[in-house]
Amino acid sequence: MWLDVTQNTPEWEALRIGRIGGSAIKYIMANYGKPFGKPAHDIALQIALEKIDGQPHGSGYSNAHFERGHEQEPVARMFYEETTFCDVLNGGYFVVDENIGVSPDGRVGDNGIIEIKSRTASVFYDAIKRGGYDPTDKWQIFFNLKSTGKSWLDYIEFCADFPVNRRLQITRVLTKDISKEFDMIDSQLYEFRNLVTEKTNVITGNIAEVAKA
Repeated sequence: MWLDVTQNTPEWEALRIGRIGGSAIKYIMANYGKPFGKPAHDIALQIALEKIDGQPHGSGYSNAHFERGHEQEPVARMFYEETTFCDVLNGGYFVVDENIGVSPDGRVGDNGIIEIKSRTASVFYDAIKRGGYDPTDKWQIFFNLKSTGKSWLDYIEFCADFPVNRRLQITRVLTKDISKEFDMIDSQLYEFRNLVTEKTNVITGNIAEVAKA
């Protein structure tokens, strides 16, 4: 189900409570097939607390990179529209179920979504040399495609410090090419939900269930 809400508004924040989103999935998918690392455990604890009391429990962490991203995202979107001759619609929020929801940076037509990354000059330079998307973002890309049901995602890297005609790099990822990765996500999320349940039982004092785990 798609909802027409704006990122970082109270309505958007409320929808995210207790749900796994695109920014968390890379930590959940890290070390696939092995025990979850500390970041995944921290996310599981946050989600357990949110499901118990219905309140946000994120750290609210921000830094210069996050702030730059918020400031430059509209500019990157404009460059993308001018380059691709298309209109970007509000990404809104896609509710998959009570455990999952994602908020792409925009929708393009009926079949596409976008993800925008604002880069420093050095990072963007490396991105141009590398080509394709940043491997550290692959699970967010795959998860957003899986959760929205869209056919493709344009991964947009933008740097305002580069010459005007070189500020944008676009990599398109097709859903039809990543069915194996979708299966991996399903498998890992099953284990992660068990981890959330375990932490919920500890918090609520459900000793019998904790002992079973």
